[in-house]
Amino acid sequence: MRGMDDCAFCRTPFPDGDAATLSMIQTRVAKKDHAAIFYLGQKYFFGELGLQKDARKGVELWTEAVELGSIDALYNLGLAYYDGNGVQQDKKKSFQFFEKAAMQGHALCRHNLGFNDDEKGNHDRAVRHFMISAKMGYVGSVETIKYAFKVGLATKEQYAEALKGYQDAVEETKSHDRDEAKRLCFTSGKDRIERER
Repeated sequence: MRGMDDCAFCRTPFPDGDAATLSMIQTRVAKKDHAAIFYLGQKYFFGELGLQKDARKGVELWTEAVELGSIDALYNLGLAYYDGNGVQQDKKKSFQFFEKAAMQGHALCRHNLGFNDDEKGNHDRAVRHFMISAKMGYVGSVETIKYAFKVGLATKEQYAEALKGYQDAVEETKSHDRDEAKRLCFTSGKDRIERER
């Protein structure tokens, strides 16, 4: 707000160019920062920051990030195995990654588990997954339960509970600072790259 264009946490100026950005990331990677390792994996996977696209290298980095505690890397590994990008396609393994991440609180992975159960015909279990995800603040699950209600796979009470849970989750995340950041058009990188299943 004061015209400062540097890191909000450490006040380090943002690097100029891809090489400087990559150097900054690699400094954190060398210190075994799981977020930096995850981020570097993203850059290799998609071929950004001047790096040649290398999905296998991205998967390797995500695997290392998972070992250090990154649930976002679990999600991305699930997607990689689901689509067969950088690894041999293995949907069973994909949903194992989604399940691990969901157990650690990743709402979109919980949502994906719901779709997996729905495809298998386990509609009651699918609705339970969507309910949990909705209560974590994932709007896609609310919409899915709404559809399930319309076609008779969820009850009116389940839809109402999911909607209330979603609204409570959103209310818990509201703050003056977040509203101000939205007004100033600041968004997280995660918001820009999140991919729905």
